[in-house]
Amino acid sequence: MASEINMPGPVCLIENSDLQLVANQEALDILSAIKQPVVVVAIVGFYRTGKSYLMNKLAGKQNGFSLGSTVQSHTKGIWMWCVPHPQKPGHTLVLLDTEGLEDIGKGDNQNDCWIFALAILLSSTFIYNSMGTINQQAMDQLHYVTELTDLIKSKSSPEQSDIADSANFVGFFPIFVWTLRDFSLELKVNGKPITPDEYLESSLILKTGTDEKTKKFNEPRLCIRKFFPQRKCFVFDRPAPTKQLSKLETVAEEELSEDFVEQVAKFTSYIFSSSGVKTLSGGITVNGPRLQSLVLTYVNAIRSGELPCMENAVLALAKTENSAAVQKAIEHYEEQMNQKVQLPTETLQELLELHRPIEREAIEVFMKNSFKDVDQKFQRELGVSLDAKLDAFIKKNMDVSSARCSDLLEGIFGPLEEEVKQGTFSKPRGYYLFLQKKQELEKKYIQAPGKGLQAEEMLKKYFESKEDVAETLLKTDQSLTEKEKEIEAERIKAEAAEAANRELKEMQKKLELMMEEKERSYQEHVKQLTEKMEKEREVMRAEQERIISLKLKEQERLLKEGFENESRKLHQEIEKMKNSGSSCTIL
Repeated sequence: MASEINMPGPVCLIENSDLQLVANQEALDILSAIKQPVVVVAIVGFYRTGKSYLMNKLAGKQNGFSLGSTVQSHTKGIWMWCVPHPQKPGHTLVLLDTEGLEDIGKGDNQNDCWIFALAILLSSTFIYNSMGTINQQAMDQLHYVTELTDLIKSKSSPEQSDIADSANFVGFFPIFVWTLRDFSLELKVNGKPITPDEYLESSLILKTGTDEKTKKFNEPRLCIRKFFPQRKCFVFDRPAPTKQLSKLETVAEEELSEDFVEQVAKFTSYIFSSSGVKTLSGGITVNGPRLQSLVLTYVNAIRSGELPCMENAVLALAKTENSAAVQKAIEHYEEQMNQKVQLPTETLQELLELHRPIEREAIEVFMKNSFKDVDQKFQRELGVSLDAKLDAFIKKNMDVSSARCSDLLEGIFGPLEEEVKQGTFSKPRGYYLFLQKKQELEKKYIQAPGKGLQAEEMLKKYFESKEDVAETLLKTDQSLTEKEKEIEAERIKAEAAEAANRELKEMQKKLELMMEEKERSYQEHVKQLTEKMEKEREVMRAEQERIISLKLKEQERLLKEGFENESRKLHQEIEKMKNSGSSCTIL
């Protein structure tokens, strides 16, 4: 529960030690305990631009994230603060504050690139914080956006890893929010007031031309427009006199500029209301353990010299969760079978009828807790496990029945065995007397309830084990003629043949029942998988329509600005998205 997340302050999530990124176990443990959906807000920007102040405001605190008061970058790596979401009950707000970009003390901007890329990959809202206006210098400083092309893969297949097809990335990438600090211009164009959003859009307008200077001008703008079709801008006045800026966390709100306080309130209100839950492609909602998995997958890829791959991160997450989903489904099946099935059942059919709704529930448990089950590998594993569990219950059913019948036979026929030992039937016509008693006891056994499906089999085995007793009594009964003995021997042989025939039919019936059950089970798997795939397709269609809608708006803007070539490229990308379909082999 979010209310149980009680972090008095932020902890380091990804340490930046000696230019090596390392996931911090303490932070990972905190994430693993958050079972709720997470709204992840990350902020990046140059050092000493007041990033941490905004993040503390989102946490509802005066301080927490280190603001620093010198020209040195204060935050190292990525720091995390998890708090109950102020406007979304049942959700956790995860705030990520990153170390300042281009700190002269680091001497290696590759590290900055990875911090920038990780902030994008992990967040649902990405805040870029800078000072002053959006001029060419500000755009040049945002070269990290253009370098994303060299840092992130969307697909694991080499032929699909081209970032030029930005649709895959838009599905993964967060909302882009540009915060401009110490903004001193009047928001006007041709004497008419404009909004900060309009200011941002006007700053992203491209220039015509093919020379290097124009290409350099357009590149960051194109990247922002392609990869972040959802974007927002906020401007902030200078909050206080220069002397107070270095200790901003200690300055009382009434001492700050009224405009600044109002602007911060608008910013926090937007972030709280508009930042969505972190989701992965296919509408997969991210909670704490899933975010933990993403952190580990991305950091491990970077440490091993590979590019973080969004598809691989989802598949690694799916592998862990699908394995757990199989286990959860099996546990549900075993628990329900043990609770609801009283062994022994009288027939196999009865056991199978009890098993069916429980198996259906177990498959539902798996479907609910699994995703991205490529080629239904884990669902097949579940099917094999459920078959094995059913076989185990069938065997247990037979064993319980056999044990109960064995006890019953001993109790019913024990006195008869004792009489045989005492010679009660060693007299003329004693064999027929024995036979009569045996038949009476057999009737008593047959009428006894709760024997289970092994009743006939155990009776047959018992009589087979006592054949020599009856045979001896038959042979030694002097009052019987040879003809009577022959007739009796033939009767016994005919009974045995009839019993063997019944046993064969029973085996065939069991075999047919099990074949029918396997087919029914297969159809249940297919039915539930088909239903799940249709729901997933609906989610994918909605996601695709959202991305296409955003890209169509961008295409219209490019066309209006006179960039027909870029507009045509975007049109081709949109058409490619429309024509792409997801296929899936059913089991």
